[in-house]
Amino acid sequence: MRRENKYIFASEKDRRPFGLRLLKTLVIVLPLLLITLWVVNLTVSRRVVYQDLRLTVLNLPQDLEEYSILHISDLRGARYGKEQKAVATALGNARYSCVVMTGNMLGPDGDVEPLLELLALMPKETPKYLIPGEGDLPAVESRAHGSLSVFADWVEKVKEAGVTVLDLPVLETRNKGRIWFIPENLYALDTDRMEKVYRQELEGLNSRPASLSADDAARIRALEYELDRVERLRALKKEFTATDIQIALTHVPLTEEYVRDMISWSGKEDYFSLRYTSVILAGYYNGGQWRLPWAGPVYVPDRGWFPGDQGIMGLEYLAGIPQYISPGMGTSPVWPEWPGRLFNSPTITRIMLTRKAR
Repeated sequence: MRRENKYIFASEKDRRPFGLRLLKTLVIVLPLLLITLWVVNLTVSRRVVYQDLRLTVLNLPQDLEEYSILHISDLRGARYGKEQKAVATALGNARYSCVVMTGNMLGPDGDVEPLLELLALMPKETPKYLIPGEGDLPAVESRAHGSLSVFADWVEKVKEAGVTVLDLPVLETRNKGRIWFIPENLYALDTDRMEKVYRQELEGLNSRPASLSADDAARIRALEYELDRVERLRALKKEFTATDIQIALTHVPLTEEYVRDMISWSGKEDYFSLRYTSVILAGYYNGGQWRLPWAGPVYVPDRGWFPGDQGIMGLEYLAGIPQYISPGMGTSPVWPEWPGRLFNSPTITRIMLTRKAR
């Protein structure tokens, strides 16, 4: 007796095993999906985003109301269009009181040209401040480098573009309002100890019986500069008052524990300290570099998988002090297995200071 065919009314396609049909569908759909995601990411990761952040500072002097800081970090030598055209488009007609760059702005091997192209987009008269990151070349040159300047060549070039590479606090005033921009590491600097170390090394070089090499001469210039910097820092510390606004700049974001320790070690009459800091600006993490929508950063080396944005990017409060961590603009070799930016737009933030509660 002939066996009944249950598929007598079914098409040939439907008679195929389900797994085979699923595989065929995946072979067709998956490449299309990957191409679509690649195009979307290419658009997202090459589109420079400009965003505004209003930040309440309760003790802000009236004369500093709506003082604005354009915060940029971690360019890493990236270019977004010819002569940074995408950055120019993002900035548009935005106005800002000053520009702050929190490190890793140079490209590989110290390439400064992409940074200079970025700076050319900004008004020359606008104050611009930069602190180097761990990926940047040293600002002070302690070896012979074809110039008698104590500064590295890249520093001289950005200085010509109107940038102050901060190694001391700098004061800006608006009528009676006073606002300082301070490399955060200066708060913990032991000036007496540093002076002793520099003087000992300088005396050792100057006491050599033989003639000095070009590298020795460069090192002497660097030591003399550092000794002068220690003296200027001591003098500047005396100029701080309790009503001054202090903006601390750091490349690597600070932690709650560190801030609390720094506050506990400082006295209430020591106005040059984190205790009186109004805002901390940081960078370093590039927003996690690879991000997924609604899930945030995929992996951060010292934080693990899917650590969230806390301490990686955005605004947080450490012992009551606001710290804003820039999402950054480039990519970091800290993520060797995660090249480029994934669903992570390069971002520039304008921070508007206000006394008004949000």
